[in-house]
Amino acid sequence: MLTIFGNGHKYCDGVTRRSFLQVGSLAMGGLALPQLLKAESTGQAKSSHKSVIMVYLSGGLPHQDTVDLKPDAPDGIRGEFSPINSAVPDVQVCELLPQLANVTDRMAILRSIVGQRDEHSSFQNLTGYPRDVALRDARPNFGSVIAKLQGPVDPVIPPFIDLFPTMQHRPYNIPGAGSLGAGMRGVRADGEDLAGMKLRYIDAERFRSRKNLLEKIDNIRRSHSDESLAAMDSTYQKAFDVLTSSKLVNALDVEKSDPKVRERYGKGSSRHLGDGAPMWNDQLLQARQLVEAGVRCVTVAYGFWDTHGNNFNHLKNHLPLFDQGISALIEDIYERGLDKDVTVVVCSEFGRKPQINNNAGRDHWARVNCALMAGGGMNVGFALGKTDKIAGEAVDRPIHYTDILATVYHNLGIEPDARLEELSGGRVPLLPPGAAVIEELVS
Repeated sequence: MLTIFGNGHKYCDGVTRRSFLQVGSLAMGGLALPQLLKAESTGQAKSSHKSVIMVYLSGGLPHQDTVDLKPDAPDGIRGEFSPINSAVPDVQVCELLPQLANVTDRMAILRSIVGQRDEHSSFQNLTGYPRDVALRDARPNFGSVIAKLQGPVDPVIPPFIDLFPTMQHRPYNIPGAGSLGAGMRGVRADGEDLAGMKLRYIDAERFRSRKNLLEKIDNIRRSHSDESLAAMDSTYQKAFDVLTSSKLVNALDVEKSDPKVRERYGKGSSRHLGDGAPMWNDQLLQARQLVEAGVRCVTVAYGFWDTHGNNFNHLKNHLPLFDQGISALIEDIYERGLDKDVTVVVCSEFGRKPQINNNAGRDHWARVNCALMAGGGMNVGFALGKTDKIAGEAVDRPIHYTDILATVYHNLGIEPDARLEELSGGRVPLLPPGAAVIEELVS
């Protein structure tokens, strides 16, 4: 956050020295801007740029009506939709997903995800632990882990940007940074974090006057101090330059994007669906622009898929926009040459029950689920794992849900069996025992 005013002795224009020192305190991987810039000058900041976009589908996507159709299943289980061929031989998807069908050669469809609880929350997907365990043990979400272990690529760009809105069903919302401390949380793009980056409450002239005052004070100090203090002051000078940059704000501004690219994504709406997330395709474009600008992790909550009733009409209304946005994101990653470095994950908290209920809906089903993965230099162009004839159980190559995060960490250069140093000084594993990289994707 940008801090201008503070307590203590004030200089002639009413601002304190302490406030100046706080001006760079927007959390960017736990470092204030001056600290970060000093680390950069001494080679401590990381220069590599692997990144991940995680799209979380709040509510539980019906796998058997999207990417694992069972047209030969009996009435009462078989859905209303027909499968269509895709760009990959022998891989079919729902007829409402024609654009995703065209990019199946650029993604892996995981059809046999197991191990999840019947739990309406983002915790399993984003921390690797059920919600009660994550809260009890203060397990951080994976974006905070990435921020902690790898820090920022660019001193003006935070390593972790969270595009989740605040959803009515609280457990859908982004898990916190847990034992890593608040400094490792994602920068929220819809609140005061972004306001700080925009310098909303300080006009440029007032900011320059405060900068000039600090320079005069520091010139006096430098004339009576050693080289190390002078170096630190030059770091603060650079911090001011960073805070006047608009690089992050520009990366979030889809209005400046190529109109044809934005049209390809589709805009959607910021209006929430049910008690979950909106289908706001602008955020998918924002996510691509953010990783291209230097963000390591972007999280997006997308749509509402808890279809206990009216499942098929809901999908008819909403799958076309999902199809447009997710296919555009995958296509964009590859066409812009980001596919070796940017991992895209599309996942949900569980699947849906094979049996269609009396309300033409599908209830929760935690025994098996699906996900999409693309980019990250991974092997793609196939469907991995199989379910039985009614999409109720994994019968070939079960994939534990924690293996998805293990693979994401691996793609970013973090081995999933690494230990994480907590704010208290303790060291804990990133993931539960047994979590493993999905070898078919990375070998």
